[in-house]
Amino acid sequence: MGFSRRKFLIGSSAVAGGLVVGCSLLPGRDTIAAYSATAKNGEVALNAWIKIDPTGVVTVAVPRAEMGQGIFTSLSQLIAEELEVDWGSIRAEQAPVDEIYVNSYMLKEGLSFTDGFHRGENTLGAKVMAKIAGILGIQATGGSTSIRDAWEPMRLAGAAGREMLITAAANKWGFPVSQCRAEKGHIIHVPSKQTLGYGELVGLAASLDVPSDPKLKPASEFKVIGKSMKRLDTAQKVNGQAVFGIDVEPEGLLYAAIKTCPVFGGSVKSYDQKAVLGMPGVKAVVPYPAGVAVVADSWWRAKKAIDSLPIEFDDGDNGGLNTDSIFKQFAQELETGDANTYMDVGEAEEFLAKQSDVLEATYKAPYLAHACMEPINCTAKVKDGKVEVWVANQAPTLVKWFAAKAADIDSENVTVHSPFLGGGFGRRIEVDMVIQAVTIANALPGTPIKMIWTREEDFQHDMYRPAALSRFKGTLDEKGNVAAWHNRIVSQAPTFSVMTRFAPAMAMDMSDNTTAQGSADTPYAFPHKHIEHVPVDLPVPVGFWRSVGHSYNAFFSESFMDEMAHKAKKDAYQFRRALLADRKDARDVLDRLAKEAEWDKPLGAGRAKGMALHESFGSIVGQVVEITLSDDKQLSVDRVVSVVDCGVVVNPDTVVAQIESGLIYGLTAAFYGEINIENGQVTQSNFSDYQMIRLSNAPVMETHLAPSGRHLGGVGEIATPPIAPAVTNAIFVAKGERIRELPLIKSGYEVG
Repeated sequence: MGFSRRKFLIGSSAVAGGLVVGCSLLPGRDTIAAYSATAKNGEVALNAWIKIDPTGVVTVAVPRAEMGQGIFTSLSQLIAEELEVDWGSIRAEQAPVDEIYVNSYMLKEGLSFTDGFHRGENTLGAKVMAKIAGILGIQATGGSTSIRDAWEPMRLAGAAGREMLITAAANKWGFPVSQCRAEKGHIIHVPSKQTLGYGELVGLAASLDVPSDPKLKPASEFKVIGKSMKRLDTAQKVNGQAVFGIDVEPEGLLYAAIKTCPVFGGSVKSYDQKAVLGMPGVKAVVPYPAGVAVVADSWWRAKKAIDSLPIEFDDGDNGGLNTDSIFKQFAQELETGDANTYMDVGEAEEFLAKQSDVLEATYKAPYLAHACMEPINCTAKVKDGKVEVWVANQAPTLVKWFAAKAADIDSENVTVHSPFLGGGFGRRIEVDMVIQAVTIANALPGTPIKMIWTREEDFQHDMYRPAALSRFKGTLDEKGNVAAWHNRIVSQAPTFSVMTRFAPAMAMDMSDNTTAQGSADTPYAFPHKHIEHVPVDLPVPVGFWRSVGHSYNAFFSESFMDEMAHKAKKDAYQFRRALLADRKDARDVLDRLAKEAEWDKPLGAGRAKGMALHESFGSIVGQVVEITLSDDKQLSVDRVVSVVDCGVVVNPDTVVAQIESGLIYGLTAAFYGEINIENGQVTQSNFSDYQMIRLSNAPVMETHLAPSGRHLGGVGEIATPPIAPAVTNAIFVAKGERIRELPLIKSGYEVG
């Protein structure tokens, strides 16, 4: 495996010693090899991000997974802007797997030993984690970091390519470089108006040294960044040419269907392969530690056979686990558990203990599944000491490492193909499907095997969003503002759980920024504030789910904010605004939100508005919902107004699309989302008992972009956290019922 505790410790020592480690933002000639190897039809690579063919078509290596968020387009805009090329000449393709494409931003924000919840500043912890990221070289997509991580290196790559092409033209003409400029895929000699196309120059340009400090364009000169450019992946998705993981069909393909022990941590005790080997098309029965696979000449035949295969499972130690017992444990930990402190300002606990009028509330959120539209699948081929893997994934580096481990070979002998993802949301950063597929393929050397999970396997063997319990205590000062705020959260720690699967030696404790994000980093200022989290170790596998801890902490915090506003007898908007005196950016979003949503304009009978404001992934989102609610709890969300400050906007169209996507994802969770456990196994099995918001009950969505000049923020996850509290706050306005537990169907609400 390419990742080890030794590698991590060496990297940590290098950081401690002050060494500059990791990959350069702008690679030299020796790092171009990975992209040069993909060149075809006369293409020439200028660096690890750019290839140009003889006709001047520019192909951009996109180092992040395209899972609907438009990253093929937005990242290509960074190159196109600096390279000075016409958008019609730009193409995008998935970058190969190489350490040069490391996502350092994702790692430095995600691990527990970064120093707090920074907003893009170069803190010591952020610098340390960026250096460690360079050593580990993990190429991954997540944490709403794709643009933030690529903003500098991909613009530098484009600028370097532009300068190399200008120099190549100047050398060919014999003119000074200062007399030449780039424009729309051509180099122009200004005095003589002679031109040369990029396709004519790329071979000569590639022979030049890569500039060490290429000049980036000022924002005032942007022509592509900030514009809604035509998406590069839409046409192939519409005409059916796009290849997702489930579409892959290498020659000689066989199919595998699986059955995994339904109890967490269980294993296979016995199975009778003779019962199915004579069935039509069945080729083999292959065990893996927690289950059994049947391989056949069609997936349907493989599924019919696995359904008929007699299997006896050993439930292990977790057969008695259930949702009620988990929340009883949470309740006990809420009272007595050892907590990690994530924010401590003033003396919140001491101050509250002296007050006679303290508001207290406890909130509850369930486990959630990712529920991607494309079922989990992976295709693998093992032959002559080499492995080839085709899988929709968010972390090709991890795919490479764990495929190698499953086949017991060096990772250099693994080839990873990363097609489009039919939904990711954090689920496809996991590699369980890779380990299974390679294990199965290893039993049939030379034959590619496509393993596809049923929807039932998908729901019942996810890496779930953690369930959580959260208690607040708060009190007001004489002006009706928050004087003290104490929040204690109990849940499993996603990063710890993930690390126990990826690198157990690094799963050192259960402190984890993701558990308190959305609570500890609230933009509101309180004189006394204490935020703490009690980590709980359970056999339920948890992981990264769209917006991670923000997904439940926003519901908890913004609901309690409304409760405090009601206690103060203040308007929800004005109450929040008074607590943002030191945060003009957040206050501006709130003010714009109140204006666009016509906050002060009353609605008719049975209708109400609710508000929430939340900061996550370097961006601020405010949302107001309008609902209609009947006496029998028939509820419709009629309109959602969102105001977004994500710093620099690269592509307004994709930002709006991601806000709408995040809204629907968050509304689905708020109304329906719930994973229950009985006898150690998940009870939900398909969309019939894990429903989705549909076109018929989706609201009108109105999004306003309001960049303030703040540091570049993410957008992929930021609309999901505030939508639930905005809805529940509206319900309180309409009916006076305070919702403290999700999903809403548990409180009898039905979406009309």
